[in-house]
Amino acid sequence: MKIRAATSADIPCLIDLERGSAAAAHWTEEQYRNLFEPLPSASRLVLVAEQEPPHGVAIQTASCIVGFLVAQHAASEWELENIVVSPSERQKGIGERLLKALLTTAHQTKSAAVFLEVRDSNRAARSLYVKAGFQPVGRRKSYYANPFEDAVLYRLKLN
Repeated sequence: MKIRAATSADIPCLIDLERGSAAAAHWTEEQYRNLFEPLPSASRLVLVAEQEPPHGVAIQTASCIVGFLVAQHAASEWELENIVVSPSERQKGIGERLLKALLTTAHQTKSAAVFLEVRDSNRAARSLYVKAGFQPVGRRKSYYANPFEDAVLYRLKLN
C-alpha cells in the first residue's frame, strides 16, 4: 500500500470511490477539480491510497486507488473534509494510514488542531477517529441530508 499526493488525473477514480460510499461527502466533479486549484488563504491536502501491483504486473493507476483523503489547512488548523475507502478494502487499515498521513502533515505545519465532522451513524469512522485521539466537541442537528442526520464534531489538539 502506498499513500501519495493525488493529481487531477485521479479525479475520475475519486468520484467513483465516493459514489460507492453512502457515508462519504458527495461532491460534484467541479468541486473535485477545484481541489487542485490554489486557494488564496488556505491550502489543501489530497492523498490517495494506492495498491501496489504484484511484482512484474503492469499498473493502471486509477484501478489501483482504493481510498482517498481531502483536508484543508487554514491559519493553524486542519479540517478533514472527506475520507473514503473502497467498500471491498475496508477494515484493512487504509483509512488509518490516510489519517496518519494527515496528522503527520499537521504536525509538520506546526498546526494546533485537526477538526472533522462525521455522520452520527458512521460507527466505523467514529471509532477510527477516537482511536487516533480525537475527542467529540459538538453536534450539528440534521446537518446531513439523504437521509437527514446529525453530524458529530471531533477535534484533535496537537500542541
